[in-house]
Amino acid sequence: MANSRQSKKRARQNERRRKHNASQRSMVRTYLKKVDAAILTGEHSIAQPALAIAVPIIDRMADKGIIHKNKAARHKSRLNAKVKALASVSG
Repeated sequence: MANSRQSKKRARQNERRRKHNASQRSMVRTYLKKVDAAILTGEHSIAQPALAIAVPIIDRMADKGIIHKNKAARHKSRLNAKVKALASVSG
């Protein structure tokens, strides 16, 4: 356990930031699941707007360091490929 006032304050700040970051990571996962669910419907008209909403959020979390930039790029690439494949099937 922290002993000095400085280390106690740092522990409080770290805990607050950890909870906030966990919330942000959870939000990213939720938007990823929403896009996946939209893709499973088989409707490109539903999946495309879901992807358009998720991409800026993924980018924002990568910029803030909540998720790694390569992980963000990987998610965006895979989701975009699935949506494009859906467009060619339904279109």
